[in-house]
Formats: sequence, C-alpha cells, structure tokens
Amino acid sequence: MKLLMIEAACPGVVSCADILALAARDAVVLAGGPGWAVPTGRRDGRVSLASDASNLPGFTDSVDVQKQKFAAKGLNTQDLVTLVGGHTIGTSACQFFSYRLYNFNSTTGADPSIDSAFLPQLRSLCPENGDTSTRVGLDNGSENRFDNSFFANLRNGRGILESDQKLWTDDSTKTFVQRFLGVRGLLGLTFSAEFGRSMVKMSNVEVKTGTDGEIRKVCSAIN
Repeated sequence: MKLLMIEAACPGVVSCADILALAARDAVVLAGGPGWAVPTGRRDGRVSLASDASNLPGFTDSVDVQKQKFAAKGLNTQDLVTLVGGHTIGTSACQFFSYRLYNFNSTTGADPSIDSAFLPQLRSLCPENGDTSTRVGLDNGSENRFDNSFFANLRNGRGILESDQKLWTDDSTKTFVQRFLGVRGLLGLTFSAEFGRSMVKMSNVEVKTGTDGEIRKVCSAIN
C-alpha cells in the first residue's frame, strides 16, 4: 500500500529498486544495525525471470560456487562473508535445511558439521515428517537483532543453512569469519561498518539509470 502511495504522490519518479535499497537499510537500522548512505536514482528492469534465481547463491552451494556467483557481480570473498552475515536477522523454513538433520549421511543421518548439542534442538523445531513451513531463526538466539553472533554460531557449528556453515569449514572464508570475531593474531574487521560498505557495493551492481529500464508502477510487474 505504501508503495502505491509513493507512486501516486510521485508518479514515475521513485523506482522499486530504490525503495528496496532504502527499505533494506532501514530494516537493518531498526534491528540495531548501522545506517549507510544509499545512492538513489536507479531505474527498474523491464524483465524479471524465474530462471534468474539460478544465478543466486543456493543453500547447498559450495563456497567455490558461492564465490563464483559473487565474483560474476564484481563482489569479492570478503563481500560474500559480510553479506551472508545479513543472516543475523531473519528465519528459514525447515524445508531448506531439514535434510541436514535426518538424511545427510547413512551413518548418523545428520550433517557432522552440526554441533551435537544443538542437533536435538533443531530436530525438535523441525521434526522428521513435520511441518516443513515452520520458521527457524538463522542466527540462533539473536534472529531479531543485528550483531555478529551469527559468526559465533558458525564457529560453534550452529549455522542453520548448509551454505552458511561452509563459511567456517572453508579456509578462504573462515579467515574473514575469524576477523569479524576478533580472533587474536588476525587483523580485525568491524561487521557493522563492513556490512554497510558491502551493501552499497551490491546495490550498485548492474544499475540502470538514464533511459535504461523503467519506473515500475507496481513493483511485482513490469509496466
């Protein structure tokens, strides 16, 4: 409704792409995270295909595949770890990770990278043959607050998505997780500061300006 109100007040001026970028920033601020200057002036694309999703990182992707998909958009390994850290806020449905709890291997059934003390809790939240739409916090114990506890959970084997947990088991990304955690002997990184930088960098990927694209009247469909 608010998007329609903006379009009614400023017809053909404010793009859905800009609204999304601003809303993402404001949501982080409301969750206790940092604010950052959001460049505006984007226009919306005229094509949006379901097949485009194949170019996005998947929840079972290896770190190498994740890095390749980010690199294709001009984003580096630090950007990858930083932006996945956005999972400090939000939830996932059981259907996207329950295979890690029951059908991952033929020995224990569970993904061995999951903390054994955490496994019963996850199984109680997502029982085998239960409701796969049940939502579980991606940052155990802190899913509504922007902080770096997501990275501590990865260190402790408490990443919910397989692709998240792999950031700790792959050496090329583990270093950045450790730097966000302030591990002694490594140059530290401040998550809140780096998150803002990477969000600006990501929001400038393949931007349409000038006469490219359009300003959508309804964000879910091209004009």
